[in-house]
Amino acid sequence: MRVKVSDRLAYAASALLDLLLPRRCVVCGRILSAQEKHICLYCSASLPETFFWLRESNPMAERLNGRIQLKLEQRLSGSAESCGSAEPGMHEPYAYAAALFFYRPDSPYNNITKSLKYRADLSEGRHFSEMLGRRLASSPLYADVDLVVPVPLHRSRRLRRGYNQAEVVARGIASRLPLSPAVAPGLLRRSRRTRSQTRLSLEQKASNVRGAFCADSRLASTLKPRHILIVDDVFTSGATLSECHAALRSCWGPSVRISVATLACVE
Repeated sequence: MRVKVSDRLAYAASALLDLLLPRRCVVCGRILSAQEKHICLYCSASLPETFFWLRESNPMAERLNGRIQLKLEQRLSGSAESCGSAEPGMHEPYAYAAALFFYRPDSPYNNITKSLKYRADLSEGRHFSEMLGRRLASSPLYADVDLVVPVPLHRSRRLRRGYNQAEVVARGIASRLPLSPAVAPGLLRRSRRTRSQTRLSLEQKASNVRGAFCADSRLASTLKPRHILIVDDVFTSGATLSECHAALRSCWGPSVRISVATLACVE
């Protein structure tokens, strides 16, 4: 097979650029070869993948659904803030949940999410988000996802950072799903600014984000999804994502499944 001249020139230009500005593995820092993107072959082979996209019931999904059920019970009893209300006896379909890899505090693989969130490496974020999208696309659990919704940042934090890392992940995933679902970054909003969840206890995390999200009912009325995927960068306690789930559930009944996907999941 003959190689096009344009391909040869592109390869030569890439090799020259790598010589002048070496690209490094986001995980271990090793200099990458021309064929490697963002992660070296050694670290890629050892990526601690969850394979949760192949399992309807997994630790991440169980954690999430436990919080969703608790939130539903609180709404029924009127003991929790909400953008909507739940009807007595309402059935909540099981929410699928998947992440690309396991998150451990001492793991160098945490650089994948840190590089996107704190170093504005959007190209790296898209690379791993599309990787997750391909994993989800291989599973029948996510074959019918037709709407992807990123967890929103508060407008002041979005203005300061210049982008929302969850939206970067959402668009990367959506680009690889079978139905090419729309991404709706304006569907959810933060009704108030919350503290960073990083150093909070489980109870503090739940309290910090309780009632912090609302859905745009006017935008929701123009959409007719069957399966919504809420997307964030990292899954820890599930508090944030369950609050987003509750906000979306105020707009759609149980005939619409609402699931979750993140780049990383705390083990």
